Amino acid sequence: MRVNAYEHVGIRVSDRARSVAFYERLGFREEIDLPAHHANEMATADGVRINLILNGVARDGASNLLQDEPVKWPGLTHVAFVVDDLGALEALLAREDIAITEGPVTLAGRRRTLFIRDPDGTVLEFNQLLDAA
Repeated sequence: MRVNAYEHVGIRVSDRARSVAFYERLGFREEIDLPAHHANEMATADGVRINLILNGVARDGASNLLQDEPVKWPGLTHVAFVVDDLGALEALLAREDIAITEGPVTLAGRRRTLFIRDPDGTVLEFNQLLDAA
């Protein structure tokens, strides 16, 4: 058995309309509504998928329980996506008034990366992979 890809990542959100609109600004489109599961499926044109889990409770200031609290609990701390042009993403984020919370920086000579947060404070990482040569 080999793990050769991931199918989707689930992101719990507190406000469906606000979150769907945010992820649409990043190029995702809602494809499937799963009301019995309090979720949806969203995908990019290239087939990168996320599920929004639509039963979250908002925290003051969109504080991220796993990232912003002094006690570091186990769990998923961020989602990392690959993009073909980090500069184009930066331009999109500027046009959409989405704040970059860190970066862009080059990490380990392998990728150029930046971080943003969704409206609930979930950390999203975007990477442009660099040529090893």
